[in-house]
Amino acid sequence: MSSTEGVAGPRDAADRRMRLLLIEDDAEQARFALKALREAGHVVDHAADGREGLYLALSEGYDLCVVDRMLPGMDGLAIVAAMRAAEKRTPVIILSALGQVDDRVRGLKAGGDDYLVKPYALAELLARIEALLRRVRDDGQTDTRLQVGDLEMDRLARTVRRGNRTVDLKPLEYRLLEYLMQHAGQVVTRTMLLEGVWDYHFDPQTNVIDVHISRLRAKLELSGEMPLIHTVRGAGYRISAA
Repeated sequence: MSSTEGVAGPRDAADRRMRLLLIEDDAEQARFALKALREAGHVVDHAADGREGLYLALSEGYDLCVVDRMLPGMDGLAIVAAMRAAEKRTPVIILSALGQVDDRVRGLKAGGDDYLVKPYALAELLARIEALLRRVRDDGQTDTRLQVGDLEMDRLARTVRRGNRTVDLKPLEYRLLEYLMQHAGQVVTRTMLLEGVWDYHFDPQTNVIDVHISRLRAKLELSGEMPLIHTVRGAGYRISAA
C-alpha cells in the first residue's frame, strides 16, 4: 500500500520540496528513509512491492525515484529498465547491498542515474538526492560563472578569484573546487567526491580527499579571510559563505 505525506521544513528546504517515490520492501529501512525525506521537506510515496512501485513510477509525476534492487514481485533493475523503455526519464537512485564495481555498472546500464550501497547513511542519501535534482534542473543550463560569497569561478576562462586576488589552482584542485561550488550549501560526501572528481567507483581507503581539501583551503582562506569550506563531521564537506 502506498502512503503520501509532506512536512514543511525551513524556508530553504521548502523551496526545494520535491515529490519522491521510495520503492523499498524492508519495513525498518523504509521507515527511517521516509522520516528523513519528509523532515527534509519532500512529499514521498512509498511502495513495498516491485510491481506496485513500477505502476506508481509510470502513472505518477515524480521528480525522483529511490529504488531498492532486491524487491518482491519485480526487482529494481527491471523496474528501471521498464521505466526507460516507456520513455520515463525520472531520475533514479538505486539502493543495493551489492557493492562491487560490476554491480554498480549493471545498475547504471539498466538506466539508473546513481547507485548507493547499503548500509548507507541517511545524510548521504539526502545529499545524493539534492545533487541529482540540482543536476537535472541545471541540465542544458550550465552556469559559466559560479560564486560563493566573494569567491568566483569563471568556467570559460578557467580562472578563480577571491575578492581582488587571483587564486592559482592545479587542475585537480580546480575540479574539486568546481564540484564543491556546483553543490554550494549542500553536504558533499566522501563517496560523491571520489566519484565526481576522481571518477573512483570504490573507496581506495587513502587520505587523498583530506590532502586536497587541505591544500584547497590553504589557497582559498588566507589569514583574515572567512572560511568557506566547512567540514561536516561524519558526513563530508560543504562550501558556503555562512
